[in-house]
Amino acid sequence: MPIATTDDGVRLHYEEAGRGTPIIFVHEFAGDHLAWEPQIRFFSRRHRCVMYAARGYPPSDVPESVEAYGQQRAARDIACVLDACGIDLAHVVGLSMGAFATLHLGLNTPERARSLTLGGIGYGAEKSMEATFRELSEATARAFETAGSQAFADSYAGGSARVQFQNKDPRGWQAFRDALARHDPRGAANTMRGVQASRPSLYDLEDRLEGLKVPTLIVAGDEDDHTLLPGIFLKRAIPASGLLVVPKCGHTINLEEPEMFNRALAEFIAMVEAGAWAERDPRARPEDFMGPGR
Repeated sequence: MPIATTDDGVRLHYEEAGRGTPIIFVHEFAGDHLAWEPQIRFFSRRHRCVMYAARGYPPSDVPESVEAYGQQRAARDIACVLDACGIDLAHVVGLSMGAFATLHLGLNTPERARSLTLGGIGYGAEKSMEATFRELSEATARAFETAGSQAFADSYAGGSARVQFQNKDPRGWQAFRDALARHDPRGAANTMRGVQASRPSLYDLEDRLEGLKVPTLIVAGDEDDHTLLPGIFLKRAIPASGLLVVPKCGHTINLEEPEMFNRALAEFIAMVEAGAWAERDPRARPEDFMGPGR
């Protein structure tokens, strides 16, 4: 079983498939590495695809101390997996928690990323929601500790931005819910406290985002309400970014709408590879209305 050992000694399980330009997939809090299976099967036909289980998600190690978890740590873990694979540069694709890690990799070590794809990014980023998000994160951590993953899975998987998946694909949603029920309670609680509740708001990163030159695709479901305004903010802040809003879609975009997600990601990667994904034309100024001076 392939293992990447991080610079603080944590062992991360990863899997590979395919050959070609590398893509690494970074999973969300409620999923694990296997949640990228529809993407691995599609993209491994033309790309070398890597997916890994984050720290706290077996078969990766589950550090006992919450201090072993964090937003910057999560970003460095991506680079550690790339190092283990002998990959210097990759397209980096993340969903939700994984999208935050992907973004921070791009901010901290842009030389490792051919492109960034940020799916379902934004929870807790809105300034008006920061305190509430931290409170909910702590409550979620306690629920995993006291009730366990099995008991908590129904309420978490049945949230307001997950029911879209349940309604469209009950079988797929059930598999997602069952995988969530198998999460390690300690790993889930530590991840919620150390990563989710502690990360900075996207709005506090505006100056750094404006200097981010890596081609970036932002993807949001139109019924995933707490990603919509952050998605627009990121689109305006990151120079070489594009925003895709998927209609009638919730949070688990890559599983809920796999064909649409794969087509959009494939087109984005093809444009990046062709050198055709450029920064926004400076003439396209958002403050203009009906042309200059009007």
